Amino acid sequence: MDEILLVKSEMILPEIEAHLEARFKVHELWKTNIQESFISKIRDQVRGVATQGWAPQSFIDSLPNIKIIASFGVGYDGVDVDHATKRGVTVTNTPDILTEEVADYAIGLLLATARGIVAGDHYVRDGRWHQGLMSLKNRVYGQRLGILGLGRIGKAIARRAEAFDMTIAYHGRSEQSDVSYQFEPDLVELARNSDYLIASCMGGESTRNLINKEVLEALGPSGILVNVARGSVVDEPALITALQFGTILAAGLDVFANEPHVPEELIRMPNVVLQPHQASATTKTRLAMGQLMVDNLDAHFSGKPPLTPVNSIPR
Repeated sequence: MDEILLVKSEMILPEIEAHLEARFKVHELWKTNIQESFISKIRDQVRGVATQGWAPQSFIDSLPNIKIIASFGVGYDGVDVDHATKRGVTVTNTPDILTEEVADYAIGLLLATARGIVAGDHYVRDGRWHQGLMSLKNRVYGQRLGILGLGRIGKAIARRAEAFDMTIAYHGRSEQSDVSYQFEPDLVELARNSDYLIASCMGGESTRNLINKEVLEALGPSGILVNVARGSVVDEPALITALQFGTILAAGLDVFANEPHVPEELIRMPNVVLQPHQASATTKTRLAMGQLMVDNLDAHFSGKPPLTPVNSIPR
């Protein structure tokens, strides 16, 4: 039976763990506090890894015989793909499955933030309605939406925004010929010409702190930022300052720089809607993501091409 190392994630459901255990001999790294010692005992037997977007170079090098890293999730910025490729290790992820869920959530966060839905809930629960009406909030319908990253998720967000008759523009690595939305090669200009900005790009060094002080200043005092990408995409201290001093109006955040730790300043702000990295968190989606991770491992160990590789390894 092929042996794999499972790097535990709370997102991987028990049903998926059961599927892994039915097909492979599973070594559960998450059950030990002495990881280096644990790995040293099994390092030669392990030929694959199941993880949730985590496999740095040192970890890859600690397992000399692995040939596949199957990542749970669309993002793999925590996996050293370049080093894995040099080592001849296939890396896979779970794209497409979570696209629609994350797009739903992005629009939900925009509505919750702009229309004050969470604040309104608290207003009623706290008994403040008896004291008078809540302050007026902000329109979403017909406004200008900027999208950072028009990949699968970005396009799904844009389709939903069309139903709100929003004017849509985007920024990314290059202009895309298959969409009618306006391409803006300068992120600062995209922010300047948007009422709301949604980040849905990949994480990693190429996008680190892409939304910075200058972008936030361009978004302006009536602007709202929604982030369903990665916490690393936003310069978090700059965002806190922008919210504190009214540089932007509000933010809806599903991801943070140092999860699960959220800065106390953000927690205290009434103009921020905070979520615990939940954009893809439905049972159906997480089961489907887990099954694709299992299927990638199964294909590899059955001598077949992986279903959703992110790198190319000669067979």
